[in-house]
Amino acid sequence: MKPAILIVDDDEVMRQTLSDVFTKRDYEVFTADTGGESIAIIQGQLIDLVLLDIRLPDMDGITVLKKIKEIDTDLMVIMMTAYSDVQTAVTAMKAEAYDYINKPFELDELKLLIQKALETQSLRNEVRRLRRQHGNEDSHTQIYGNSPQIQNIRELIQMIAQTPRTSVLIQGESGTGKELAANAIHYSSKRASQPLLKINCNAIPENLLETELFGYEKGAFTDAKSTKKGLFELANGGTIFLDEIGDMNQYLQSKLLRVLETQSFMRVGGSREIHVDLRFIAASNKNLAEMVNQGEFRKDLYYRLKVMVLDLPPLSERSEDILLLANLFIEEGNKELGKNIKSIMPEAKDLLLNYSWPGNIRELKNILERAMILSSTDMISSDTLPIELREHQPSPRSVALKPNESSLEAMEKRHIFEVLSMMNGNKSKAARSLGISRSTLREKLKKYAIV
Repeated sequence: MKPAILIVDDDEVMRQTLSDVFTKRDYEVFTADTGGESIAIIQGQLIDLVLLDIRLPDMDGITVLKKIKEIDTDLMVIMMTAYSDVQTAVTAMKAEAYDYINKPFELDELKLLIQKALETQSLRNEVRRLRRQHGNEDSHTQIYGNSPQIQNIRELIQMIAQTPRTSVLIQGESGTGKELAANAIHYSSKRASQPLLKINCNAIPENLLETELFGYEKGAFTDAKSTKKGLFELANGGTIFLDEIGDMNQYLQSKLLRVLETQSFMRVGGSREIHVDLRFIAASNKNLAEMVNQGEFRKDLYYRLKVMVLDLPPLSERSEDILLLANLFIEEGNKELGKNIKSIMPEAKDLLLNYSWPGNIRELKNILERAMILSSTDMISSDTLPIELREHQPSPRSVALKPNESSLEAMEKRHIFEVLSMMNGNKSKAARSLGISRSTLREKLKKYAIV
């Protein structure tokens, strides 16, 4: 379906020119020369975006904007003004305009602004769709995102969930959502009604980890005044999630291997074999394969755990998902913090998209929560974002040419690197500048080892 744009301007030449331009770009175009006519059109038509002049014969543009928002609070409105009046622009943004543009303007500038606004609208619609789709499900089990990597992860989780006992190894940087993936596997499986018990192998002292997992018999050691069941026993029928398993010592690794192989164990100080029915999910932000090669992790346990492997991508490799996740976190934050944040200002969006996110999704969520707390309006502005985002200048790593690359490949590689540098690392902008799709750009970045 074509996006529908309403152009509201009392200048007939401007109105007709813009109408011709956007009709040729395959938009459905409506026009109005007064505020009253524009309101009537919005009440009778499904409009996606309004280009609204600030000065109209029957009422000023700010009044029209407020009336539009009363009809449809989510309708995108871009203000047009011949006056470089900062106060007018601020008033328009406070009245929930998406953005404003000063006349005279370049058509390419307006086209890009409209494209970004419609992308934002599409993003909001996708957030609502996902919320409706998963409205009855626990939000802590959902893997959100539209990037190809995340779509593949979701498909793999559904396949894994159908197997009742298959061990899973989840790998990824800190903050990429490993626990969320474990939740999704468990609650999508037939074990969903049974316990999902979690333990961080790095958070518990080595001398206590064994008893937490296996439990102990009365009198097993000085302070064992009664028998205690461990997590393996308590989770019987369900799932055990062992986070940061790379920090488990080798003695416990050998005991864990036996549980995986036999689905049985003995409590510390016990002599009776206890049989259980468990699925094991392990996670690590360390390179376990490298640890195996260095003798720091048991090879047999590694291969027993990695029957199925989920490799979660860092947020920097799924830039398509950044604004979607940001909008989801804002929705959650509004409920938790009692706020009413409605949108992210364009310059703040650019900062979010250009940042490298070393802390991944967790960092994004924390930064959005901080920004919401600091915001005194209903929008997230660049001023509410941490200084590291405002000072961050992404710099693609140096591109050394490989000896076997052809001169044509070398030229393409240099050109991509130069365009990416000019766009400050923004891959979406680089793809548009290069005239290729984002997926094609991703393939070429991978091919040429450019980040």
